Amino acid sequence: MSVDARGEQLPEKRAAYEPAARLAEPTPHDPAMKRPISTVTGAVLVLLRVVTGVAVLITVMAGGTPDDSLADLVGVQADDETAAIGLGVYASVVGVSLLIQAILGLLILAGRNGPRVWVMLFAVASISTAFAGWWWQGQEIRVSGTLLSVALDVLILLALSSRSASAYARRNEPRPD
Repeated sequence: MSVDARGEQLPEKRAAYEPAARLAEPTPHDPAMKRPISTVTGAVLVLLRVVTGVAVLITVMAGGTPDDSLADLVGVQADDETAAIGLGVYASVVGVSLLIQAILGLLILAGRNGPRVWVMLFAVASISTAFAGWWWQGQEIRVSGTLLSVALDVLILLALSSRSASAYARRNEPRPD
């Protein structure tokens, strides 16, 4: 321990980087491990992402006539029947996606590793899609849409990729001795 000017002991600082060999070390086998805050935070953020998705879906569905909503979504004008069908398909796909995300969030909270990995992959795909839309199509990143989604995805990645979240999710896996 280091000592400051007043003679008090200071905690040791972690290195700014960790050697690759240490990062590759397997996590300890501890079935009695308590749920870490990073896992809880990650699961809550996934569920918050679901809540924001529901809010966006409600906003789109209440956006006026189906024709207006479909025109905003896909950039084309259609008759009322086609617009209603398109809006229904959109709502169904988004609704199923939100339901799957909610289930994955609850499974993460329960300590499952597979859902944790799938949610992280989804977050990477979502961030990459937002970047590609901005880079190649010139889409605006607004607080009301893309920015909130990207921010939640980054926070989800930070929480669920932590060593403690990984160790908790893999606490019951057998380890070679």
